[in-house]
Parts: sequence; structure tokens; C-alpha cells
Amino acid sequence: MVFNSNAEKIPLLYRAVPGSLKKLSSSGFGTRHWQAILLFLGMMFNYFQRVNISAAIVPMTQSTAGAPSYDWNVSDKSLILSSFFWGYVVSQVPAGLLAKRFGAKLVLGLSTLVGGILCFFHPMAAESGVESVCVLRVITGLVQGSVYPCVHTLLAKWVPRTERGFLTTGIYSGAQFGTAVILVSSGFIFESSMGWPGLFYISGGLNLAWALLFFWQGANEPATSSRISQTEREYIESLTGSNSGSQSMSVPWRSIFTSPAFYGLLAAHCGFTWGFYTLLTEMPTYMSHVLQLDVKSNAFLSSLPYFAMGLLCLVVSPISDLLINRGTITITTARKLFNSIGQWGPMACLIGLGYMTADEKSWAILLLTLAVGINAGCSCGYLINHIDLSPNFAGPMMGVTNGIAGITSIVAPLVVGAILTNEEDPNQWRVVFFITGGVYLLCNTLFVLFGKATIQPWNEPSSMSSTATLRNHLENDSKTIAPTSDKDNRF
Repeated sequence: MVFNSNAEKIPLLYRAVPGSLKKLSSSGFGTRHWQAILLFLGMMFNYFQRVNISAAIVPMTQSTAGAPSYDWNVSDKSLILSSFFWGYVVSQVPAGLLAKRFGAKLVLGLSTLVGGILCFFHPMAAESGVESVCVLRVITGLVQGSVYPCVHTLLAKWVPRTERGFLTTGIYSGAQFGTAVILVSSGFIFESSMGWPGLFYISGGLNLAWALLFFWQGANEPATSSRISQTEREYIESLTGSNSGSQSMSVPWRSIFTSPAFYGLLAAHCGFTWGFYTLLTEMPTYMSHVLQLDVKSNAFLSSLPYFAMGLLCLVVSPISDLLINRGTITITTARKLFNSIGQWGPMACLIGLGYMTADEKSWAILLLTLAVGINAGCSCGYLINHIDLSPNFAGPMMGVTNGIAGITSIVAPLVVGAILTNEEDPNQWRVVFFITGGVYLLCNTLFVLFGKATIQPWNEPSSMSSTATLRNHLENDSKTIAPTSDKDNRF
């Protein structure tokens, strides 16, 4: 067996896995792929719950035949759009702990079921006034707060390290496809006999259907799946870095909150959330009032950036995995590189967008599409960094960072509402875009300075042997040399 310093480099632990198990990484359709499809659909339908109000709020405040309309001002709309995140922020950490204690399958399934039921009450709440809509959105945010911590908990159990970029990004791209689908279909629903209330009824029905399917087909981990083969189970468990007894392990909060790598991750998460949700909640309004697009055109073009982001997620993730598994770059370098593309690229687009007017619709739409689409780089950056740092506590960590980042989701629409005294003034929108670009710049810079992608010592109990801890660090070290003559050792 020949070793060469210029040969491909892959994680050391992967080299220790038997060749028969390695072949699973590139052969056939396994149970882990079916779980990934279920979670992709779950992300997609759960995003229907959070995005439907962003799409519906435009026709809800315009007189249309066959559907009620309401005289809500800019402040009222900003309040409604931000109220979801009041509940969303509060439930993040408890949801992560519940998923760790009772299993992510139960918590995620019940949350989706309850959220689906709540969708049906939105038209009724709108009739009662702004306050009722805000209360319903807060409750929706509370149940939706479980989604990311639960999915991260499941990913830490189901996704092998060598497939982490592609499968994780594929699952989370459901959020972008869900956003795109609901936005592009909303225009047709609004003009149908159902009107804007139909958007909430369809969202609710799909979420209920998925929850029932997930209760039937989902599993917390390979060990509890009745459909997985022994070979695939061993392959997954050998490459996740997650302890099968992690449900009984206490969360090392002190170690987490004194880790510089955690704060770098937190900064990147906050930057992404501010930019993504500013555009998500305000894009339909910008297209309607500045670019002067009608409801159907607005719906289609508002969805275009999210289709672009979903597709780009499926492009960048295999590239990231390939670069890591061949040893071209370390995992840490890969996370920082792709996160920088995902935040600094949109920053440049937003600066250009600030100078667009209604006479430059095509350029404005292109820049908006790029600003959201290039965010796909973050799916191979901060988004999977929780699992890099601690597979055993990825869910609770996601609860913390998503909860704190969720505060920016509350603040961003309120800041926009304070700036936009005239929604048709491009100069005021320029301020909004420049602030968002500045947030991207600052937050990703902190991630580049402090971020890491090595499993931290506090991932395992203090009683764990130093040999096992060393193995965990070596698992992440992409500087090890891999053989090039044995086909089974190639990824």
C-alpha cells in the first residue's frame, strides 16, 4: 500500500472503517436517505407555516374580490411579521432539551401537528384584529421553535461525517424550497375562489399529513429503526461521533458558553438570520411598492430567489464534501470559506440593490435573486457547525444559537418599520439594505476569526478516556494522509 504526501486526504476515522462499510457511502438507497427525504419534506411544510403570512399580508391589506381586507398600516404589518419570532425565540432551548430527553421524533411530530392546526385559525384571527393575529403568530412561533433543534438532533444521529455536507444541506434546502413553493403558488391561490385564506388552509392540511407520515416512518436514530440493515447501522454509527447514550448526558453549558468557537458560530447564525428574514418578510412589500409589480408577478418573482437558493444548496454541498474528503482543505477552512461566500456575497448584492429604481426592475430582481441565492453557501458553513463542534449536543446548541439569532428576526422587521415611513421611497429602502449588508460583514468576520470545526473536548463525559478524546480530534483532522492504491479507501 503506497502513501504519498500529495495524495488525497480524508478524516482518519474514515480510514479505520471496514471497506465493506465504506462502500455504503456511494452505493444504493439506504434508510438514512429515506429519513433525509422525510426531513426535507418536514422542513418544506414547516416553512409553509412561517412564510404564509409574509405572502398573504399583501392581499390581506388590499381590496380583492371575494376575500376580506384590512386597513393595517406599516407598523401593524411589521408587528404581525415580527410576532412569530417572539414565541420562536422563547421555545428554542426548551425544544432542544425536550428533543434530547424524549426523542426528536416525538417533539418534531407533535409540533408540526399543532402548527398545522393553528394554520386553520388565521383567517378567523384576522377578522378579530391585529392583536389576535399577533397572538396566533406567537403561538405558531412557539411550536415552530422546535424544528431546527429537533432536526439537528436527528442529523447528529443519522448523517455520517463523510456525507454531512450533502445530506444536511439537502434536508435544510427544504426550507428554501418551501419558501419558494408557497410564494410562487400564493399568487394563484389569491386569485382563486379561496382567496388569501386558502393559503392557510392548504398549509395546515399539508403539515397535518406530514406529521402523521413522520410518526409512522420516522426514527430517532439508527438503533431504533426497524427498517435499517445491520451493515448500514454500523456504517452510520461509526461515522457520526454521537454517543448512543447521549440522551442521559447532561449538557455542559459552562463549557459551551466559554468556548470562542461557539461565539463565532453564534455570530454567523445571527448574521444569516438578520439578512435572510429581512428579505423574507419585506421582499413582497419591496416588489409591490418600489418595483410596482402586481400580485401574481410579485408572488412568482418573490419565490425566484428561494428556488435559486435551494438549487445552489444542492450544488455547493457536494463540492464542500468533495474538498473535505479529498483533503484539499480542512473542515474548518471549508466552513469559513463557504460561510463567507454565503454572507459577503449577498452583502455586495444588497449594496447594489440600494441604488435600483422601478425603471431597473430586471437588475433589481437579479440582485435580489443573487442576494438570497448565494446564502446557500451558509448551508455548508455555520448551519452544520453545531454538529462539527459537538454531535452529542448539537440539538441544544442549535436551540441556543437559533434562539438568540431569532431575536434579530424580531428586531429586523421592527427596524425596517421604523425606517420606512414611505414604502415607495427607494432611498429609505437603501438604508435598509445597507444596514443588512453591514450586519453580514460584521458577523461573518467574527466567524472567520473565532470559528472552528473540530469536535470539542466537552462533547464527551469527563470520565471518557483520553484515547477516545484523541480519536475524536483525529476524526476531524483532514491533514492525515490517506492511501491511494486501495480502491476501498477512496471516497
